[in-house]
Amino acid sequence: MTTELRRLRNYIGGEFKDAADGRTTEVVNPATGEVYATAPLSGQADVDAAMAAAAAAFPGWRDTTPAERQKALLKIADAFEARADELVAAESENTGKPLALTASEELPPMVDQIRFFAGAARLLEGRSAGEYMEGMTSIIRREPVGVCAQVAPWNYPMMMAVWKFAPAIAAGNTVVLKPSDTTPASTVLMAEIIDSVLPKGVFNVICGDRETGKAMVEHSTPAMASITGSVRAGMQVAESASKDVKRVHLELGGKAPVVVFEDADIAKAVEDIAVAGYFNAGQDCTAATRVLVHESIHDEFVAALAKAAADTKTGQPDDEDVLYGPLNNPNQLKQVAGFIERLPAHAKVEAGGHQVGEKGYFYAPTVVSGLKQDDEIIQNEVFGPVITVQSFASEGQALEYANGVEFALASSVWTKDHGRAMRMSKNLDFGCVWINTHIPLVAEMPHGGFKKSGYGKDLSAYGFEDYTRIKHVMTSLDS
Repeated sequence: MTTELRRLRNYIGGEFKDAADGRTTEVVNPATGEVYATAPLSGQADVDAAMAAAAAAFPGWRDTTPAERQKALLKIADAFEARADELVAAESENTGKPLALTASEELPPMVDQIRFFAGAARLLEGRSAGEYMEGMTSIIRREPVGVCAQVAPWNYPMMMAVWKFAPAIAAGNTVVLKPSDTTPASTVLMAEIIDSVLPKGVFNVICGDRETGKAMVEHSTPAMASITGSVRAGMQVAESASKDVKRVHLELGGKAPVVVFEDADIAKAVEDIAVAGYFNAGQDCTAATRVLVHESIHDEFVAALAKAAADTKTGQPDDEDVLYGPLNNPNQLKQVAGFIERLPAHAKVEAGGHQVGEKGYFYAPTVVSGLKQDDEIIQNEVFGPVITVQSFASEGQALEYANGVEFALASSVWTKDHGRAMRMSKNLDFGCVWINTHIPLVAEMPHGGFKKSGYGKDLSAYGFEDYTRIKHVMTSLDS
């Protein structure tokens, strides 16, 4: 008996459609390794149609009042909340994530973030009007940029979609959003829910692969391209967008240092770092995966962390005892395993270091010690449930090691010394510094990095303002 595959479709101009040429890709549940759906493999004709729909809808949406946009976003938030079980189920099938944790840790922040941007729509700030030249009054206008081409990643398909469409739509823009080719199901469901709220063409979803995303970024219609993804993808987007001077918003890789000083509460640090390192199988640009520990507590810390790893469970989505599910796809599993297989002789695997189970793409919680600053696994993003540990002798050396990578998204410092915490937070070259915690996010505060982690901010009023442009209007008082 053959089970019929679910058929996902693009959402363009308020209608659900197959790819114009009928091409599709298979969608695999990473917890089982089995195909459960097909999705459109969108080509140029589909991109053209979506951009045309978004462009046609833009003037009307641009001219809505902030109050109208707020009302629409609040309706979307309410609708997501009402259909939370469906969204969680779709996301879990997309990614293999634990159902219970997705319901408790992802859905509520998503809804809250939409409501935040609904409020932000009515709070645009700028310089007050004034006479900066005799006989002339100057006014600052903040306006939407236009059509936004947005590409979301596979590690948090639903939440990253919200981070993209909510501020853009709140500011009066229209959107063409592409989910990852491995995780389109929850985004298509979001389009189904949003369909009853927004005017046709304001929000569009097209499924596809890298070539689809490339066609979106290179298209002449969008005024802005936003991507969350790899450094390589971000560089390609920036290069493509430069050809017609599009705005670019990039949230790329991370290699977060977690600096643990000798006066830290070791038990609390180990517990929190293990959760922040292994949650979502470590597939998080801010994950606590690069730990730097003072030499005086190194051995004690490593032993405690290895035990925490051994006590951490991965498994199927319906198992309420698991912290995380599978890696997203076979290539990601191969990448993570490859880092462990290529470890230098001086490294030691303290826990894990192997695949788990015979089906799906599960990898054991892993701890690796004995590493040096120039080791591959220290310098490059693993994006898996692997925590590395290095030893440092002084505050200066800890800072040197922490900043000594090409990424600069997030970091944390663990100490009871307030002055040291303030010095480290000043000198750590990362977009976020947590003190005695790691990974909490709130809608009101910005998320985004420096260096090869990209530029632009998600969340917060800063993220909202990224989707606006500034216009100076000057009028003569004599006219």
